[in-house]
Amino acid sequence: MESVLISPSDKPEKADRKSGRSRITNGRVLLHGVDGRSPWVRRCKDLIAAHVSDLGGVGNTSAAERSIIRRASVMTVELERMERTFALAGEASAEDLDIYARVAGNLRRLLEAVGLQRRAKDIGPSLGDIIRADHQAQREQMP
Repeated sequence: MESVLISPSDKPEKADRKSGRSRITNGRVLLHGVDGRSPWVRRCKDLIAAHVSDLGGVGNTSAAERSIIRRASVMTVELERMERTFALAGEASAEDLDIYARVAGNLRRLLEAVGLQRRAKDIGPSLGDIIRADHQAQREQMP
């Protein structure tokens, strides 16, 4: 799986010896000092990877877009946790529902900022482009 992330943390993070970048920046760690095997962190990283993939991959996204994606992913995980609580209780309090609605609205705004449509990843010329170029080259070589 491709490392995708992540914006710098408030605290300095030990640099990766190979790249010189922090483990947070290169996507190896989501949060300094937090076990990356927890369900919360794994879900958050999965969402980040999915959103970055929708935008065409790491090379097709800016640092600002990745930062927004990170925040949107955290909000999504927390909304999912709230939904689980609502489902188990069979209801939601008015206060919890208000918080849920406000977070969902902010999530929508973050996602709109990076775009809600998938972007095609540029993988070079298509097979059709290659065949057309080959035919064109053959025509130009004919006497």
